[in-house]
Amino acid sequence: MGHLSGKQLYEKLGNKIDNLTVRAPYNDALYSVLKTFYSEPEADVVIKMPYGLSDFNRIQKIIKYNESKLRNILDQLCSKGLVIDIYVNDNYYYMPSPFVIGIFEFTMMRTKDTDYKTCSKLLTEYFNSDNGIFFSTNFNDDSNATLFRTLPHETTIKDLDYTEILDYEKATAIIKESDKFSIGTCSCRHEKFHTDEKTCDFPLDTCASFGYAADFLIRNNMAKEVSKTKMLENMARSRELGLVFIADNVKKNVTFICNCCGCCCNVLAGLNNFGYFNALLTSNFIASIDQDLCNGCMECFKTCPIDAIEMIEESPGSKKKKASIDTSICLGCGVCCIKCKTDALKLIPRKEKIIYPETTFERTILQCLDKGTLQNQIFDNPQSKTQSFMRVLTGAFLKLPAIKKTLMSDILRSRFLKAMETGIKLQGKGWITKI
Repeated sequence: MGHLSGKQLYEKLGNKIDNLTVRAPYNDALYSVLKTFYSEPEADVVIKMPYGLSDFNRIQKIIKYNESKLRNILDQLCSKGLVIDIYVNDNYYYMPSPFVIGIFEFTMMRTKDTDYKTCSKLLTEYFNSDNGIFFSTNFNDDSNATLFRTLPHETTIKDLDYTEILDYEKATAIIKESDKFSIGTCSCRHEKFHTDEKTCDFPLDTCASFGYAADFLIRNNMAKEVSKTKMLENMARSRELGLVFIADNVKKNVTFICNCCGCCCNVLAGLNNFGYFNALLTSNFIASIDQDLCNGCMECFKTCPIDAIEMIEESPGSKKKKASIDTSICLGCGVCCIKCKTDALKLIPRKEKIIYPETTFERTILQCLDKGTLQNQIFDNPQSKTQSFMRVLTGAFLKLPAIKKTLMSDILRSRFLKAMETGIKLQGKGWITKI
């Protein structure tokens, strides 16, 4: 670890985590999280390891630890969810966990050897620190990419037999296309439970993961493997409870579907508590109300997770009120429709189609470009002086507003992503583009 120890070490670790796919601005609250979660040897490994997915041999060559010591530390980090290991092509690939989805979720999903109360307190303090700096940094008005998208409850779509709903918009289709499944503890409700903020009676065992993500969670004791039938039952239960389906913001190989409530979910808190509606992409549907069928029962008003429904007077001075939808913030989740006993509420297609990234690779590239950290994925060796120089140079270029806006535009985005894909394939890492 050289001369680094104590607070200086954790400041450097904080800087590393802040430069991953999701920003995590460093402050005293984050220092407390890192000091509690990472031992000094673990912090040193994460600081020195590459930003992106790398196999053990490359990490060892960069860090220069002996094999036994490095494997032991990586195993500890993976078991705590502080490093993600993915098994692909008969090999393990490792990368540091970002704050979200990563450090927060996996800490609260662990099934053993965890002081949940202390962890919950520290995580909550960080999310709320500096007037919600985590949310303002990641989801401000200039943000154009996010981890999360809303899935509509399929049965709430008007004229379902005649309305086009693509497979990546259906929870059932996502499940049927997957080959491995796990159910774990909802990290948000678990956190709120231990900070005495959980006011709902929704269950904790709802977090659904698929494919290589499920494999990671199962191997590291953060979730239980379940059958496809059990997963479908889990989603059906969540629908009956009126939970919001929040999915991985990709079309192919979806890795998770969260089953969220408005009172506990930290993604929805970004909307409800801080007003950052870029925290979550809407579905391609929007709620619509038939005023002739609405009886003013207020069920939709009480169940909307983001307060997008208000009750207004049927006519001036009238005691009777009917539901009205704020279409500027409606997520298109369908929870209000589930609770409507008169079928006055249904989801209808939005006029403008929402564009989602095709793969995790595409989403990661767009996220990092949006957050100003793409240079770290391109030149990912923190121990190389040459790559450090290239990160500074490339980062300064990519952060220019005109460059960022152009690359994120509908006209050039696909060409830019294709160029990034070609570059990855030339490095012999073409498999990354498929996940």
